[in-house]
Amino acid sequence: MTHVAPLLRPAAAAHAPARPMLGLALRLGSVLAFGCMGAGVKLASEGGAHPLETIFYRFLFGFLPLAAWLAAGPGWGAVRTRRPGAHLWRAAVGLAAMIANFSAIALLPLAEATAFSFAAPLAATAMAALFLREPVGRHRWAAVLVGFAGVLIVTRPGGASDLPALGVLFGLLTPFGIAAANVTVRHISRTERPEATVFWFGATAALATALALPFVGERHDLGTWGALLATGLAGGVGQLFMSASLKAAPLSVVGPIDYLAIGVAALLGWAIWGDVPAPSTWAGAGVVVASGLYVVHRERVRAKQALAS
Repeated sequence: MTHVAPLLRPAAAAHAPARPMLGLALRLGSVLAFGCMGAGVKLASEGGAHPLETIFYRFLFGFLPLAAWLAAGPGWGAVRTRRPGAHLWRAAVGLAAMIANFSAIALLPLAEATAFSFAAPLAATAMAALFLREPVGRHRWAAVLVGFAGVLIVTRPGGASDLPALGVLFGLLTPFGIAAANVTVRHISRTERPEATVFWFGATAALATALALPFVGERHDLGTWGALLATGLAGGVGQLFMSASLKAAPLSVVGPIDYLAIGVAALLGWAIWGDVPAPSTWAGAGVVVASGLYVVHRERVRAKQALAS
């Protein structure tokens, strides 16, 4: 499950007429596309593609739907920026998160790798309290602790887990990387158009990973090239669907659809690899999802209290 900056301004979405059914349909489309992207990442890895190589082709082929979006919509002027340094930092953080995410997908069953990413809202809350000194009440701290207990249920520690340790490590790093990337995106979005944020992240990450290709790139068969192409196209389409869903309906309406990703990942994992998630995976993912939704609920409560005061 990949988390990227939306292409549409929240303000624009707020002034557009709400079309919740369309928003839900588009968000479901993004979940399905990102699920296919994850399957593409895993298939490419099995074909010998290094995570850095996969990330390069994710952005190279993902540039095609992005270019079509820009050409049909705001135009290429939307990617102009006056803050190249901020985009460079965002790209570094986002690339680190992507490396962890793609590595976890390569090493773990797809459902388990997806379950780890659901802890991103919990990681964001913890990081905001520890590093940004934002006030976090006892309700959200309790949700964070319960959510990370759910992560432990998924990993099945204490020798009972058959998940590879390195994959679990990348899985544990993934939500913190996603949370850090989201913080940088929120900071940049105060002055930059979302189109610029997405474009420069993709361009910078593609350039950085291209430099690694002489060291990690390999010759591939047709099936692996197909997986790399699917990874890029599905990631790009998922990004566009996610953004369009925010134009059709508020995040509070469409956001919970993202948690269907665990079901999509489980279905793809079963259909392609014959993987059946362990009961502990479903139980742990349920705890993480419930905790994440409760954190979102508490954020809404705090926002309403701030407006009322």
